[in-house]
Amino acid sequence: MLYHTTLRTPRSLLITMIIISAFSTQAQAQDRYLLEKVVEVSRHGVRPPTESNTIALESGTARQWPQWVTREGELTGHGYAATVLKGRYEGEYYRQQNLFASGCPTEQQIYVLASPLQRTRATAQAYMDGMFPGCGVATHAVEDEKQDPLFHGDKMGIGTLDPERAKAEVLKAMGGDLDIAYQRLKPSIELLKQVVCEAGKPCPVFDKPWANKQDKEGSISISGLNTLANMSEVFLLEYSENLPLAQVAFGHVRNTQDLVPLMAPMTAKYDFTNDVPYIAQRGGSLFMQQIAQALAQGTQEEQDTTQGEPPAVPYLLYVAHDTNIAYLRTLLQFHWQLPGDTADNIPPAGSLVFERWRDTTTQQRFLRIYFQTQSLDQIRSLTPLDDRQPLLKEEFTSQGCQQTEKGTLCPFDTALKSMRESIDSSALAPVHYAL
Repeated sequence: MLYHTTLRTPRSLLITMIIISAFSTQAQAQDRYLLEKVVEVSRHGVRPPTESNTIALESGTARQWPQWVTREGELTGHGYAATVLKGRYEGEYYRQQNLFASGCPTEQQIYVLASPLQRTRATAQAYMDGMFPGCGVATHAVEDEKQDPLFHGDKMGIGTLDPERAKAEVLKAMGGDLDIAYQRLKPSIELLKQVVCEAGKPCPVFDKPWANKQDKEGSISISGLNTLANMSEVFLLEYSENLPLAQVAFGHVRNTQDLVPLMAPMTAKYDFTNDVPYIAQRGGSLFMQQIAQALAQGTQEEQDTTQGEPPAVPYLLYVAHDTNIAYLRTLLQFHWQLPGDTADNIPPAGSLVFERWRDTTTQQRFLRIYFQTQSLDQIRSLTPLDDRQPLLKEEFTSQGCQQTEKGTLCPFDTALKSMRESIDSSALAPVHYAL
């Protein structure tokens, strides 16, 4: 007689096995993609208006604007603290992805290059104080913006615009005529006028006709609109700095819902200048070339270059200006709309991030591109960032990209080819990286 014995697995053991299996599957999924390289381009943190901005605003409105404690155009203490919080959050993320180990980094792991202005250099230091507190990580910058081809190429004659073509492209972006653009923006201009002009007193900037203008370095601007856009930006900076609400937009802004409608002139300024493809290509090609070169290091896509070789480190941080990021965004054809903000806005310390990932199963590489920033309320309140209060983020996507647990990953060779094809080779120059 045959006896069949049924072995019964205890319920507790079965549950344990299921849990272990689930964690094993999750670990395999997490380990499948390896973060190999990051290139980040950040705007500087909160600053007061520059001296030239203040002169234009006060003469254009015939009234005094709020006085800041910090010197004009320099990073504020509040801006420093907000950037430290962002850096701390990013550092934790990169440690979770095993890009950084715990402790202080070596020179072979990280390199930071900032525009030579105080606000960008101080922002770079704030990032490092957040990511690696107490480590004293070195940051780098040239001494003079007139010797800085990467962040200030226009001051060195790099990527100079053809005046007639630039004018034609700007007019095209405006709908064919300055007056067409003005009339389209008029409701927003009237709203701004109500905020900044005192009743019964002159407010000459609103009577100034718009005109295309090219400065001695060849940069294009629109006189009239330019000052209105500066007003919008100053309101954003006042709010971000946590100035008393009575001082933000002369008491007309209580929250971001009040602020966003006043930002339209600043958005228009970008639309008609920095976001014009021809202008962006002339002004942003060198930066794009350096980013592409850095991302290709150690892969089959690496190319010889005469423009300078970025340090071959896992994490490369550039601290730049909103103009630099706008050029790159336009070359990528990348647009974002983050909650509680205007389209394509670049808030203080907002950053464009390029991550190179490798599938450890297939060995295929991918590129993840996204824009990230603190919300204006997070900056204003110096909100600590965590899973409940994360950075705002929008990812770039195009044909062939795929959604994964690591985000939107695009085939590396295709993405890099597209980046390189956006570059104007006649707008390049050597870049020096101090060690």
